[in-house]
Amino acid sequence: MKVCFTGGGTGGHIFPVFAVDSQLISLTNQTGECYQRFWLGSRSLQEKSWVTDAGIPHISIQTGKLRRYVSWKFFPDMVHVVIGFFQALKILHKEQPDVLFSKGGFVSVPPVIAARLLKIPTITHESDAIPGLATIINIRFADVVCIPFEEAIEAYPKKIQHKVIVTGVPTRMHLEQGNAARALHKFGFSELRPVLLILGGSQGALQINNLVWDSLEELLKIGQIIHQTGERTFRTIEREGYVSIPFIDNALEDILAATSVVVSRSGATALADFLEMHVPMVLIPLGLHASRGDQIENARRLATSGAAVVIEGEEITKEYFVSVVKNLVLLDSKRRGMLEAARAFQMSGADRKIAETVIQLARRKSGRRREAHG
Repeated sequence: MKVCFTGGGTGGHIFPVFAVDSQLISLTNQTGECYQRFWLGSRSLQEKSWVTDAGIPHISIQTGKLRRYVSWKFFPDMVHVVIGFFQALKILHKEQPDVLFSKGGFVSVPPVIAARLLKIPTITHESDAIPGLATIINIRFADVVCIPFEEAIEAYPKKIQHKVIVTGVPTRMHLEQGNAARALHKFGFSELRPVLLILGGSQGALQINNLVWDSLEELLKIGQIIHQTGERTFRTIEREGYVSIPFIDNALEDILAATSVVVSRSGATALADFLEMHVPMVLIPLGLHASRGDQIENARRLATSGAAVVIEGEEITKEYFVSVVKNLVLLDSKRRGMLEAARAFQMSGADRKIAETVIQLARRKSGRRREAHG
């Protein structure tokens, strides 16, 4: 069985695939089936590094951003999309994968359309409550559409709902594997003080970073801080109890195990990680000025049931920010209540459900091949 993975743009369109890939390795090892895979992605060096570090061969194609707004970049982007389509068509024709799995992002659109023309079965997965533009396009060509939870189906056209399945969001995190002591030792932190984890996403969140830097003195009185700043906004600050990192990769599982409270945007992949690792959340969703509103919906869904604290708006004061974090850290009962409420949102086994669907589609295609040659 050969699988083509596609997706990119941010870590949220990449890391969940690694969980699916691990399940495919496990399932095919159990059956003795040969399993091969490769990735069709963008020319981003960061993306290529993540993918190849996971042991998956990466093939780059041209990409163009899909925009919901008017921009002079529309026409050059469309040229890149067309070039990417023909590149994907050529690669898929040569590689002949049994299934294509798309995790979204604008780079995934040309491979999904090319796969449809080549009659390669396709699965697309959307993590957010509201589908992105790439997903809206991909669902027209995909055989199976995976969504994060039952209520999200309302955002999809009725004519495609017959091919929708609820899988949840794959996460690389495993609660039983996180080692808090290892994380504390790595950063030289005390086990007697709370740990605050600040995540600005793989590309950084300047709003969150500025809130942290502006209120660093007050936050350090509350606990020890691990701060992922993003590569583009990284700043070295040497303070006892404070560690800044451009991007946290392999150590995230251990860090989450040691974390008392996490402050983050509310991308669906990050939320799945926090839910799996049982970490209380303070969420600052990306606003409508810079997104389609998916993060707002993701965050409000948790906040409505008391599973997260949400701070919205572009004019959040450092005083309010510090008070929210402080109250959550100091109130054990509040954190316990949030974790209890969060149980309702956990959907374990998303990676396995998707992997099993990939295998089913691959076997279905193999069956058609045997019939054609029979």
